[in-house]
Amino acid sequence: MTVSGFTFLRNGQKLGYPFVASIRSILPLVDEFVIALGPCDDDTEKMIREIGDPKIRIIPTTWNENLRSDYSVKGFVYGQQKSIALFNCTGDWAFYLEADEVVHEDDLPKIRVAMEKHLDDERVEALAFDYLHFYGNQNTIAWSPGWYRSEVRIIRNTIPAWSSEALFFNIVVSYKKSRYPRAAHIGATIYHYGWVRSEAQMNLKSAAVLKFWNNRELTPVDYAQIDAGVLKLFSGSHPQAVQAWLPAADGIFRADPHHKLTAREKKHRRLLWLEKTFGLRFNKKHYRLVR
Repeated sequence: MTVSGFTFLRNGQKLGYPFVASIRSILPLVDEFVIALGPCDDDTEKMIREIGDPKIRIIPTTWNENLRSDYSVKGFVYGQQKSIALFNCTGDWAFYLEADEVVHEDDLPKIRVAMEKHLDDERVEALAFDYLHFYGNQNTIAWSPGWYRSEVRIIRNTIPAWSSEALFFNIVVSYKKSRYPRAAHIGATIYHYGWVRSEAQMNLKSAAVLKFWNNRELTPVDYAQIDAGVLKLFSGSHPQAVQAWLPAADGIFRADPHHKLTAREKKHRRLLWLEKTFGLRFNKKHYRLVR
């Protein structure tokens, strides 16, 4: 069994991505790590090369700055870049990590066992992970139906797969049709640190993303403007690869006590109540679970 890791990246240093930690976290598991690297005006490429691992392979790419960003194609440039990296993978499995996602070293044996177990089971086209979304600081996670709780991050690399945007995968079933992959849930976790970077870096990142996503007006990020009811204290350990990157912090992140709930937050509060009361789960999934 061979395994490829892959991602896409552009200006990762400037925009506050822990991409070095992300890459390092799965290097022990993969036979190669493919990076579709767009044009950068910071030290991103230098930092990647300084990792110094021969498994890493950089694919220089160009981003289409002129692609329309209305609803019908939102995030499509991100999907193109992700697909470029995927199309250059040579392993039996392809393990995708976004540049702010990190895997805990304790989960690596579990992930390898899952790939070996399902290698010859063609019903299983992908492997799905649980998610921890850190918010505001390293001690706080955001937990509600508004924050996806599971997602596919490993895809079988012997089937026609691509991505129309950064988050999920599409399986091509005909020249006119595609669908979400059939996935086994493996009980491993992705640690997502996108909302831990500084507010200044988050605003830079948001400005960079919006032109490729939906071209709406930029609303400055204020981490404190969130429903405190979705924030929970994290009591576990962080992956070793990311610990040096994490800013020091004490206690749970404090939301603005005067924050006025948005319509979306009110909806998620109702869904959380239903989950707690009736044991339901309103998880949005971009895969079909294989049991």
